[in-house]
Amino acid sequence: MRNKTGLVTGAAGGIGEAVVRALVAEGVAVAALDANAQALAVVVKGLVEEGHVVRGYPVDVSSSVAVDAVVEAAEHELGPISYLVNAAGVLRTGAAIALTDDDWNQTFAVNATGVFHVSRAVARRMIPRRTGAIVTVASNAATTPRWNMAAYAASKAAAAGFTRCLGLEVAKFGIRCNVVAPGSTNTPMLTSLWSEGGGDALRASLDGAPEQFRLGIPLGRLAEPEDVADAVLFLLSPRAAHITLHDLTVDGGAALGR
Repeated sequence: MRNKTGLVTGAAGGIGEAVVRALVAEGVAVAALDANAQALAVVVKGLVEEGHVVRGYPVDVSSSVAVDAVVEAAEHELGPISYLVNAAGVLRTGAAIALTDDDWNQTFAVNATGVFHVSRAVARRMIPRRTGAIVTVASNAATTPRWNMAAYAASKAAAAGFTRCLGLEVAKFGIRCNVVAPGSTNTPMLTSLWSEGGGDALRASLDGAPEQFRLGIPLGRLAEPEDVADAVLFLLSPRAAHITLHDLTVDGGAALGR
């Protein structure tokens, strides 16, 4: 993987940042994308100071025009993109019947439409080169219903379905497309759900919540972002050379292997 180029969305924190760090450790030059320009600049500055080749591109992935321009710039400045990781995501919680139009539209704009925009822009460039690997970070909620997460679960299911369909179409060009589906992971997105519940909310994640028909985590701990990044790195790497259209769940057994 050394001396190749990767593009990662949601790179300013959480799983996206962990993926960037995993890639640069393998000698990959990374185009790091995020809507949070300030946080992205901090991450990129730190990695550059460590001697890695990373460039930050503030962008809203819900804008196809902006995405196309950034992908073009990244290839011009860093080289042909060999690896794409769709890790950008937003979470709007609430009862399905209480979600607003904005909750639904914004969730899909980033989690599903953003995956479409970025994957399309990158795959169009991979096809003539007849090589490349794409991984979309979805969620175990895409296949296991979760209380108060209807918009998020639906958007992640859409992203996963799109990625597998794309993978079917581009397989003849030697391009592999896979999905990683994390469960509860120690990121700001998860901890934001605990703002009111505190320790009780953490125990509910680990032990389950029968009143919400939710199982706990058999391994008894939250995933760290690096756990998910390791799975992403494997699917991008030559060690997964014959794996495509696959959905790899990384949730400590929370979805009982679904």
